[in-house]
Amino acid sequence: MKSSGPTNRRKRTWLPYAGGLILLGLIILGLWPKPIPVETGPAVEGTVRATVNEEGKTRIKLRYLISSPVTGQLRRIPFKAGFAVSANDTVLAVIDPIQPNPLDPRARAQAQARHDTAAANLEKARAALTFAQNELHRNQQLFEDKTVSAQNLEAAQLQEISARKEVTAAESNLQQTEAELAEFASPNAPAFERVPYEIKSPVSGKVLRLFEESSRVVAAGTPIVEVGDPLNLEVVIEVLSRDGAAIPPGAKVEFDQWGGGKPLVGKVRLTEPAAFTKISALGVEEQRVNVIADLVTPPEERPTVGDNYRVEAHVVIWEAEKTLKVPVGALFRQGEEWATFVVTNGNAQLRAVKVGRSSGTETQIIDGLKTGEEVILYPGNRVKNGQSVRVIKL
Repeated sequence: MKSSGPTNRRKRTWLPYAGGLILLGLIILGLWPKPIPVETGPAVEGTVRATVNEEGKTRIKLRYLISSPVTGQLRRIPFKAGFAVSANDTVLAVIDPIQPNPLDPRARAQAQARHDTAAANLEKARAALTFAQNELHRNQQLFEDKTVSAQNLEAAQLQEISARKEVTAAESNLQQTEAELAEFASPNAPAFERVPYEIKSPVSGKVLRLFEESSRVVAAGTPIVEVGDPLNLEVVIEVLSRDGAAIPPGAKVEFDQWGGGKPLVGKVRLTEPAAFTKISALGVEEQRVNVIADLVTPPEERPTVGDNYRVEAHVVIWEAEKTLKVPVGALFRQGEEWATFVVTNGNAQLRAVKVGRSSGTETQIIDGLKTGEEVILYPGNRVKNGQSVRVIKL
């Protein structure tokens, strides 16, 4: 039987070397750079829009504030806000004349004194007229006898005309004082005639607001009711003045967050020429301007939208269709140019690109990328050119 001692010794001699090689391999494997996980997005063709996004508020284009044209007793208005009205047909309010208040004894004595004075002045004016007529008659006879001059005759004629006018004025004053005395209640006085004044709606639509509902005395010019057509709406959008200067008339507007599912469509009619100062929520002074947009969506598709409703407005100031675009998170500055990382064969390849307009979430790519290429989103400082990457799906 042969001895196996030397052979076993040779085998045991190689064991340390094999263990060392395995350990070295494990160390190299542990130190070998691993692919870092990254999120990617495709470069695709589609529509890119540059929009101004602000809050807006609806309002009725033509609203009518109905005021009392006379002073009187307003009757109680029987309807509420939302009541349908027809132009030149629906009576919005009825105003009765005010019954004259009874005069106190002192006021009555003063009125009686004014009446007596007016009567005395009338008698005085009539006496003066009689005297002037006699003077004119005498001067005419003397003028025919060539005793007085034509100037004296003209002076007598003027005096007679003036006296006649004084009589007319005195008679009018007497009638006025008699009307004042007629305001006193007396058993023989005729009943006060109450002719109501009706105010009709100038437009078809609905009642928007009631300022005076109960019966009370109102003065001329007192607001009573506000009416308008809630289907004829426009939207007022407050934007920064620099954004307002970039919005052209006729620009398309989309409104969401109005309470319905499908966004409403509008069109910019004008940007007001005067801006105003407004304090933001952060306490910063901003120059803002109102942009007025008409609603293009038919009224039957927005029956629940009314006056002063809040909406989110997206004003389209620029739009390009079928253009190459990538998410904005894939782009970063590389010196004076824009760049992105493209995933090629599992590695990150730095690529300089030429960009166009941005919508805030997507950016137009003019040159540097092809349709379908995957770009790394939000690479930061952890991704280097040529580094191995592993794409993760969220």
